Amino acid sequence: MTASQLIIESLPPIKLNEKCSKAVSWMSEFKISHLPVVNDNTFEGIISEESLLDFNYKNETIAESNIQLMHVFTYEYQHIFEAMKQMSDNHLTILPILDRNDNYIGSTTLSHLMTLTTNTTSVKEPGGVIVLSVNSKDYSLAQIAQIVESNNARILSSFITSSPETTEMEVTIKINKKDLGAILQTFNRYDYTVIESYQKEQNHDEMKDRFDYLMKRLDL
Repeated sequence: MTASQLIIESLPPIKLNEKCSKAVSWMSEFKISHLPVVNDNTFEGIISEESLLDFNYKNETIAESNIQLMHVFTYEYQHIFEAMKQMSDNHLTILPILDRNDNYIGSTTLSHLMTLTTNTTSVKEPGGVIVLSVNSKDYSLAQIAQIVESNNARILSSFITSSPETTEMEVTIKINKKDLGAILQTFNRYDYTVIESYQKEQNHDEMKDRFDYLMKRLDL
């Protein structure tokens, strides 16, 4: 999935000649903390709710306020993972999307990305989740899949989070079985470290917590 498929048509950009109070109002309406700023089709940057409230800008236009804008965006042809990384690295609630000619064509939001990600990573499918700690030099998805399949199960989806400060990776796998007892025992026999396991279907808040954790740890 590319960034062009992430655009939310109902999310408008704010213009340079529009008042800061309008930006604050829109952020409240759309439940976001950032807005893309444009001048015609030219992307000028991202304005944050924090910067507006800190300096109590109300009647000035964005151009008049001289607030420093964040120049963060993704191109329409880039992958959804790149969009996730940009939002994670810069702690954004929205991400502007530009075409190949650097024209602004739309934006996506963190909540929209979360919904798409949960839909495309089999989160809604019934089953269990296992989080493993694996040394990067020992990581083998083929071996992990073999262990799962030896217990008459299969991996529906997986993702990896890592940190530059350590050689350990966290491998999260979604499995098509809720009863994980036998699979966990097999991982233990193969000396895998199981950090967490979830054997019941999770509610939306729990899945949001897991997604937020992924966004913080994502290292592509």
